[in-house]
Amino acid sequence: MTASHDVRPVPALSEVAKTGGLMVAVIVHNLIYPISTWGGVWPAIFYAFYAAMFWAGAWVLTSDRGLRLAATVTSLAAFAAGIVNSYTPSPGAALAVYGTSIAHHLVILIVLTLYTFSRRKVFTEVILAATSLYLILGSVFAAIYGVIFWFDPGAFTSATGGEVGWQQLLYYSYVTLTTLGYGDVLPVGHVAQSMAAFQAIAGTLYTVLLLSRLVGMHTTGHSD
Repeated sequence: MTASHDVRPVPALSEVAKTGGLMVAVIVHNLIYPISTWGGVWPAIFYAFYAAMFWAGAWVLTSDRGLRLAATVTSLAAFAAGIVNSYTPSPGAALAVYGTSIAHHLVILIVLTLYTFSRRKVFTEVILAATSLYLILGSVFAAIYGVIFWFDPGAFTSATGGEVGWQQLLYYSYVTLTTLGYGDVLPVGHVAQSMAAFQAIAGTLYTVLLLSRLVGMHTTGHSD
């Protein structure tokens, strides 16, 4: 007998809308990050969107009270840290942004992992959730690199001689995750290099494991 969580939700579009909406929100967040530096109300808009997207994602994709509470707490913390760092920047505020961002990401990563790998049949929403999970892996490593860079300002350097900031770390994270390796942003500190190697391996393993899982789910679905 097929478990209840393997039955396609009714209406099916609702699950596709939830996972697809989160995926689009993550893409938009990564594209609009520069507005957080524009001043005025723009940082508040950016961090409100950033905090809300993972909070909403967690609440619609899981009914676990603990995860929902964690999503609420980390979302509020990430928003508060972002606002403080935008309008009264300081080294401490920057570290708070990185720390709360990591916690904020970890909650939605757990939610998406449970959502994706608890299914036994391949539905569109599973593919969308898995894609969101991959994209969020890129942004959480950017926050981790931010912490490393905060403690060691020489951990990263730019081959062009330009300044390395959060946007460059986000860019570097996705370049590393996808193993493109352009070489324009370089990890030169030992911790940064170790983390970059780990991310590249994690990105490759995730792709392999996900493909294996999806093939298994597809085969199981046809054998029912």
